[in-house]
Amino acid sequence: MSETTATVPRWHAAGDWFDTCRCNVPCPCSFAQPPTYGECDGVLAWHVREGNYGEVRLDGLNVLMLGSFVGNIWADHTDSYAAVFLDERADDAQRGALQMIFGGQAGSWPAEMVSMMDAEMRGMDFAPIRIEVDEDLGGWRATIPGRVEASAVALTGPTTPDGARVQSTNLPGSETGPGQVATWGRSTADRADAFGFHWSREGQSSKHITFDWTGPDQGDGH
Repeated sequence: MSETTATVPRWHAAGDWFDTCRCNVPCPCSFAQPPTYGECDGVLAWHVREGNYGEVRLDGLNVLMLGSFVGNIWADHTDSYAAVFLDERADDAQRGALQMIFGGQAGSWPAEMVSMMDAEMRGMDFAPIRIEVDEDLGGWRATIPGRVEASAVALTGPTTPDGARVQSTNLPGSETGPGQVATWGRSTADRADAFGFHWSREGQSSKHITFDWTGPDQGDGH
């Protein structure tokens, strides 16, 4: 890792992440517990609101991943698989930067997640990824036409004030790293048909979590 990070420029990426998955609300994975049904699969989507990799700007670019695993992703787990889509709007320099950051080679939190998940990669593609997150966090959605659709509305209930969000801080298993705020939701669409991943459901867990990473040093930006 030291040889790789020695050639990595200073970088920063901050924005929105969310998932839609198989688990019941709230997804136990975020609490570092085994998933509801013992295994989980779902869509993970990142929207970079602002970012740079050295001199390369990353503002507005999207990344999406399909993933599955058996067991507790934060502890003992098996059968971990993933496939990644990078924003087709990215130019060559931006594509390289996204691959370095989200592939874990550029350090910081993504490096820890990649190492922990230890997933077998089923493939990577550049695709037209559309990600939208409501400013009031009332809902969020991501699409890759014909391949992925993930959307959710913010969780509410009898004692949640109108317009208020159900949120968690200091999650034991925050997928984007420590220090971030999670907003809970329920999926309205969770469909995948790509790289051997196939599912279609709705009504299960979803959460939006901010991310803010700085690299290349692992531990930076937390």
